[in-house]
Amino acid sequence: MNRVVHPIEQESFRRLRARLDTSHFPPLTRAVVERVVHSAADLEYASDLVMDEGELVKAHAALHAGAPVVADVEMVAAGITRRETVCRLADAVSGPGLTRSAHAVRLAYEEVGPGALWVIGCAPTALEELLTLDASPALVIGLPVGFVGAAESKAALRESGLPAVSNVSEKGGSAVAAAALNALLYHPIPSEENL
Repeated sequence: MNRVVHPIEQESFRRLRARLDTSHFPPLTRAVVERVVHSAADLEYASDLVMDEGELVKAHAALHAGAPVVADVEMVAAGITRRETVCRLADAVSGPGLTRSAHAVRLAYEEVGPGALWVIGCAPTALEELLTLDASPALVIGLPVGFVGAAESKAALRESGLPAVSNVSEKGGSAVAAAALNALLYHPIPSEENL
């Protein structure tokens, strides 16, 4: 099913590409970079994001084959279009040494099991908790934002060896995390490209 792109979005991407050359990126990396830059109007994401094309290809296939999508907060879930998501924050409770976000990750993992795509755009503690689980994710989009723990949790994600989209700096957030997932959702599957 083809996505109808509004003329304002088309013009926005035209202007983005006039200011930022993304032609050297492989296809899925380019899609993620452009959509994240577009969501934040921040060209610096082009050099701040860290991802691997091979991992994105596998994650893209898993996503389009129906793998579950888990969001750390409702703002991330609300930004993901054309796909149902799991977000258990409303059911989570904090406790000694456990934030609500971390508990929500535990609850979501109990629900979806291995092979999901995890989209974390708010809480570094959610990303830290995910790294303690044996989640075997299809992909972790780890783009939490903040001055406490955000950059560190993303560095830990990269060091974990899990398939991931992250960034080096402290910036991130719900909009950019959802945008990264949407880039994979909107990118055509190989059979659609040949139609």
